[in-house]
Amino acid sequence: MSGSNSSNPDAAGGRRDELLTMTVHSLPAPGEVAAADAARTRSGRWKMLLMLLVAASPVIASYFTYYVVRPEGRRNYGELIDPQRPLPAWQGLDAQGQSVPLSSLRDQWLLVSVADSSCTELCRNHLYLQRQMREALGKEKDRMDWVWLRTGEGDIPEDIRAGVSAAKVLKVNEADLAGWLVPAPGQRLQDHLYVVDPIGNWMMRFPAQVDPKQARRDIERLLRASAFWDRPGRPGDPS
Repeated sequence: MSGSNSSNPDAAGGRRDELLTMTVHSLPAPGEVAAADAARTRSGRWKMLLMLLVAASPVIASYFTYYVVRPEGRRNYGELIDPQRPLPAWQGLDAQGQSVPLSSLRDQWLLVSVADSSCTELCRNHLYLQRQMREALGKEKDRMDWVWLRTGEGDIPEDIRAGVSAAKVLKVNEADLAGWLVPAPGQRLQDHLYVVDPIGNWMMRFPAQVDPKQARRDIERLLRASAFWDRPGRPGDPS
């Protein structure tokens, strides 16, 4: 008796080989590709703009609260600066003579005075008031730095060096400052204290012969209005 093994798929399992078919679709025209790319670009730009608006909305809201939604009859003691002026791009020198960009002062509220390095009586009075007003903020004081922008070629007097060790002290060119800070008519640059917001904008000027109680009230209002977006310290500062 003889037999044979079949390797034919039909005989073994009843299956039949089938040819693989492929469908080739037509490619889009060059104009259609360009239109699709342009649409994606526009969509990406709108998304980026929306993200920027979302990021800036807390800042906008806080200024709206401070400038517009105010209790009836309330007045600012300090003069609001309109338009606000951003920190300039130039450099100052710290106590060690190292170059420091003014932009590094951003991300904190700043209470700023300007005076010659010799620091006469008015300069010393302003430095004292800056420190006292900051300390009076209590737990909110870490959201504000006091800054002395010193001009002239002299050194800081020995008797005040310890007192200003907690301040941000930078030696700057007074001619450069004139393109940023501006005194009130009839006053000098060193007659005022200036407020800079955490974004880096000079936004308020206190009158000459400043009343520290009224000035502190303005600062407290600014800190309250910005409490939900401003935090103490700068990115990268040690905690």
